Amino acid sequence: MRLTVAMAARLVALVLLLAFLFVPSVFEPLLRPVAGPRAPAIYNQGSLLSLTLSHIGITIAATLAATVLSVALAVIVTRDFGREFLPLSRSIANIGQTFPPVAVLALAVPIVGFGTRPTLIALFLYALLPVFENALTGLTTLPSSVREAARGMGMTGWQRLTRVELPLAFPVILAGVRLAFVISLGTATIGSTVAAPTLGEVIIAGLLSSNTAFVLQGGVIVAIIAVLSYDALNALERKAARRLGRPATAT
Repeated sequence: MRLTVAMAARLVALVLLLAFLFVPSVFEPLLRPVAGPRAPAIYNQGSLLSLTLSHIGITIAATLAATVLSVALAVIVTRDFGREFLPLSRSIANIGQTFPPVAVLALAVPIVGFGTRPTLIALFLYALLPVFENALTGLTTLPSSVREAARGMGMTGWQRLTRVELPLAFPVILAGVRLAFVISLGTATIGSTVAAPTLGEVIIAGLLSSNTAFVLQGGVIVAIIAVLSYDALNALERKAARRLGRPATAT
């Protein structure tokens, strides 16, 4: 029963998302009371579908780049030759959490200009820490018996890493990716302040014109995508954990 209710809720959320993107006019009666006098109830300054795809694309690109660097750093500092670099790696991963994304945007614009690039930089830095810490946890909590068995089979260091350590740490790493991706989805809205094509355009347009209907449209779309993405990545994480016989993390 619980599973059925959860699946029904996800289906309803997906239908709502598709309706907002392809037939937003169906929501006009609901949004009209909060649109303001003589103001449009449905966002009409661009394509909601195009902004949504761009928003998701920017988030995916930044999260993937952060994942590659974070996992690479975690691998290096868990090898004998790289343990001394752990404090430096943590400092690098903490950069994004130390500087607010708005500050990163302000610093990046004079260097790379307006548009998508400063937003990618801000989201990339913001996603480093959760992925790095989870990758570090996943690689350092492997049972010592597994490592010894891999050595006993004559595996090289590279083979142990790619065939044993990373596959076993994958569910924990994925938990960090899930957290970074969902946070970045919401944070990406501020990219529109520097002309990045994200759903922040809809929210900002609503704020500038005192049109709550626009704010609701942008906010609801981002929220639904975040919930569905979280559930999808969580399901993938749990499936991977079951296959590997490791407990899924709730990070």
